[in-house]
Amino acid sequence: MINYLQAKKILKKAKIKIRDEEIFINDSLNRIVSKDILSTSDYPLSDNAAFDGFAINSNDTKVINKKNIKHFRIIGSIAAGNKPLNKKVKKFETAEIMTGGVIPKMFNTIVPIEQINFYPNKKNPKSIIIDQKIRKFNHIRFKGSDYKKNQLVIKKGTIIRSNHILALKTLGVKKIKVKKKLNILFFSTGNEISNSDNIPSWKVRNSNHYYIKSLNNSFLFNFKDGGILRDHHQQLFKSKISKMIKSSIDIIITSGAVSAGKFDYIPSVVNQFKTSHYFKSVMIRPGKPVLFAKIKQKAIFGLPGNPISSAACFRFFVYPFIENILNINNEKPIKASLKNDFEKKKNFTRFIKSKLITTQNGKLEVELLPGQESFRINSFVKSNIWAVLPQGQTKFKKGQIIDCFFPNCPNKILD
Repeated sequence: MINYLQAKKILKKAKIKIRDEEIFINDSLNRIVSKDILSTSDYPLSDNAAFDGFAINSNDTKVINKKNIKHFRIIGSIAAGNKPLNKKVKKFETAEIMTGGVIPKMFNTIVPIEQINFYPNKKNPKSIIIDQKIRKFNHIRFKGSDYKKNQLVIKKGTIIRSNHILALKTLGVKKIKVKKKLNILFFSTGNEISNSDNIPSWKVRNSNHYYIKSLNNSFLFNFKDGGILRDHHQQLFKSKISKMIKSSIDIIITSGAVSAGKFDYIPSVVNQFKTSHYFKSVMIRPGKPVLFAKIKQKAIFGLPGNPISSAACFRFFVYPFIENILNINNEKPIKASLKNDFEKKKNFTRFIKSKLITTQNGKLEVELLPGQESFRINSFVKSNIWAVLPQGQTKFKKGQIIDCFFPNCPNKILD
């Protein structure tokens, strides 16, 4: 039996190849960028107004003061979306301009509408009155001040979020290169597993199937239902693996039949193939009997059958593997202060159902919930975070800083 750090090293070395594809921005949410995205243009595309007001040339105001006021004749109006004003401008002339309007080259500053005095009156203005020196470049958004053409917008390895889509659409990016979505084939195992709503006391509802399926958008894969493998389905499972090797399936995940019981045949069937980077059983709780193997350019995970063990092993084994093969930038743990003491076996890593809270003074605290057994879903419902207690330490004291990970989405949302 290996420890968790050793298992993670094996997973990192067992990388399988996932190809790239080009997709439209409209379809890019939650996809992984496989090539740096550069801006196709300057942004803003031109100098434009940041305020409603009047555009003038600041050089015309150098000698203006309260005793020496000047009237600036209004020569036109510039709205956002209009073509730039194409008029010859004389000294002491101005143009009304709205937010977003393109500033003509002959003007270099804007006086906000709130500061304007009209002549002869506001209803029928002929000019505006300036009674002070105006600085150059007031209230102007300069061409390329946010992005220059060919400037890096999004690095490869980034998960596309809605804020990225807004930026890419603004910059005129139509298509991007992303990693293809993984295809995962999932099997539940055991005679006790049932898809029925009403079951007798000797059956178990197929909850692991629906839990992992529900993660497919957050964790970037296509979920394919392989059905339920019964206790006598060794040969069927072997044939499924053989077909997977020649198919578009990237990963097989099983739930159950991976420990040391009479009908736990997943390891023995997997070992009938030529595998690499194999491990079975890791010093963790929950989920100790977890299995991994690479067969050619495919991968197999055997997760435990208990619901919480299965959920924990997906989060801390399957997801890091997905992260690595899709070249996603490593996720970072959330650091939080322990709210209560805890003890565990020294050489084991513990994944603890926990509740992350923010104190009144803005600190992050994590409460390790009671009911940590792998069959208990009550505490999982109450939890909103996994706390990870690493190997090499037995006692964890209140106030100690530990790593935490969201259970149902990657920590990437904090990037």
